[in-house]
Amino acid sequence: MTATAPIARFDVSAEEISHVVGVFYARIRAHEVLGPVFAAHIAADGWPAHEAKIAAFWRNAILLEKGYSGNPMRVHVSTPDVKAEHFPLWLGLFAEVLTAELPEREARAWMALADRIGEGFRTGIVAMRQPKDQPPKLF
Repeated sequence: MTATAPIARFDVSAEEISHVVGVFYARIRAHEVLGPVFAAHIAADGWPAHEAKIAAFWRNAILLEKGYSGNPMRVHVSTPDVKAEHFPLWLGLFAEVLTAELPEREARAWMALADRIGEGFRTGIVAMRQPKDQPPKLF
């Protein structure tokens, strides 16, 4: 029996993923709120490695490639200057890049996936940073 390759979630290529990631992080570096947060953790010469890692994340999430290893939830939760309120900014900027760089159908499909992942990170940050002796924040 011959193994078949996994079917991608939607029609976007590895090259398009790398392109979107590069455009997005160029915009992040210039963003008045998000730029300083990222700059505190990624050295000027560290951007290529970061972009390669994030492109691998998206290739795993979209194309079902197995080239990504890491725990992005742990990274975000353990970085105190990453705040829950950053995720709507991040997602808005990501939506702008997807809309500008991809056909509408692919941009919408990728954005739906990014929204789910981003909301998971935001919720995780709120939950994990919540004092244990207080009622949960539900927003």
